[in-house]
Amino acid sequence: MAGHSEAAAQAPWLTTAQKKKDLQTAAIAPYRSTGLHSKHAPQSNAELILGINEVSDLASFIRTRQLKAYDVVLAYIQKTEILFDDALERAEQLDKILSSTGKPVGPLHGVPMTVKDQFNIKGYDSTLGYVGRSFNPATEDADIVKILKDAGAVFIAKTNLPQSIMWCETENFIFGRTDHPLDSAYTPGGSTGGESALLALRGSMCGFGTDLGGSVRIPSHMTGVYGFKPSVRHIRFNYYKDALTGPKSERLPYEGTPVSTEGQEHVPSSVGPLARSLASIHLVTKLIIEAAPWRNDPRVQRLPWNEDVYQSIQSRPLTVGLLIDDGVVKVHPSVERVVLDIAAKLERAGHTIVPWTTDGHAECIEVMDKYFTADGGEDLRRDIAKSGEPLLPRVQGLVSTQAISVYGYWALHRRKRAAQRAYLKKWQAIRNPTTGDEVDIILSPVMSHPAVKHRTCNWVGYTKVWNLLDYTALSLPAGRVDAAIDPSLSDPTVASYVPRNDMDKWNWGLYDPESSNHMPINIQLIGRRLEEEKVLGAARVVESVLDR
Repeated sequence: MAGHSEAAAQAPWLTTAQKKKDLQTAAIAPYRSTGLHSKHAPQSNAELILGINEVSDLASFIRTRQLKAYDVVLAYIQKTEILFDDALERAEQLDKILSSTGKPVGPLHGVPMTVKDQFNIKGYDSTLGYVGRSFNPATEDADIVKILKDAGAVFIAKTNLPQSIMWCETENFIFGRTDHPLDSAYTPGGSTGGESALLALRGSMCGFGTDLGGSVRIPSHMTGVYGFKPSVRHIRFNYYKDALTGPKSERLPYEGTPVSTEGQEHVPSSVGPLARSLASIHLVTKLIIEAAPWRNDPRVQRLPWNEDVYQSIQSRPLTVGLLIDDGVVKVHPSVERVVLDIAAKLERAGHTIVPWTTDGHAECIEVMDKYFTADGGEDLRRDIAKSGEPLLPRVQGLVSTQAISVYGYWALHRRKRAAQRAYLKKWQAIRNPTTGDEVDIILSPVMSHPAVKHRTCNWVGYTKVWNLLDYTALSLPAGRVDAAIDPSLSDPTVASYVPRNDMDKWNWGLYDPESSNHMPINIQLIGRRLEEEKVLGAARVVESVLDR
């Protein structure tokens, strides 16, 4: 964030940002695991605690009193920041409850969790990366935070996000830039980049973010963790006629989670979990749905968890649509290798792979881009004006646009519906050539590249198309860049490639297997609307073939 003039150094927004940073430093200092001023010494079992990847395993250790919630939370907060005092007080209370009653508070008793700095936690700011939202603490918890607390979770931190949220990297003028855990010159992605980096560093057991165009799936891909985007849209459901007939709805509650462009309903943002294991994603998703969040959030779909769907998809061969190229920006050779390798392993395991066409992708992407700037950037400008902070380059591009008219907005809705209908027809038309069955899931890249250097992330077409369609999507680890087998920059297949367009040229120019060696590569599994159980079940099948 360097480079401001002496005059700018006196700007009020810089004073506000510095106050936030000073408070952050003061909150962290007593808990540093090294140094003379550490308030708490490192636990001897910290290595064991931080080595546990599944939420259910950690909860079991605490429930059976092999570990104390206090020790678990302390081990984690010595790896992260912010809500420490409250977290340890909560953990101590949980230990006392378990000791006195012999019963855990819930299935997440003592499990450390984090949320993106967008979810309200009572007594703390939700900045959305804006300096102007500092020192305005929430008066109550977000609905999803309440549900998880009732289940016994302990929130230890709120994690970094980009200015405005609307960016695939993580940088703002309050907490600065979040770096990739493997290389500080690289980005962990965004907008939920703070969560993904923290999970990769074992600073949290499970985290929650939001996904408007890939903001959960992109950072999970870049750091090699799991990220899930459930459906959220103007879905209508009639239990008696089994038809689409009711109001807008979603599977996980959004109430108490402020967002940029709040109030827009054209492509609403979706709440989703991130974790280091698929089992953890499944556990917390099911837990939240079974808490019946529709009782408090009128936007949530009254659609209970369907265990039959989750189990049945695991009991038969799958028909998998293979999408390796969106027709706009070609994926890097390393990404293509990983996706094709998974497809081959699925085929050897008895599943059917069918080619998936890119018809409709360019239209979906264009409509999404127009939606992002439909207000001409007014919402973002209003938040920026609260403090007078400057715009980061990527955000500048979002506000330097012309607002469309109400009629133009209606026309955009018509294009969206037409695109959704066309894609639905395509899904129904592409079939298993042997059985005639419809495709169960699509296998696709998450991004056209692995993690890249700061301020070079640009193309998110492989994720945001599913937001416009409101399809369920999961990002899961599947491989890494391997300079020993991926083609070098001098390889004829790389050197002779002729880009299709300027964005494709930009993306191809980022390819460098030597400098990005060992960076994670995730795959993306996509199902249709409200198919959370089906996608999570299919993911278990896919995971079962990863090591074959």
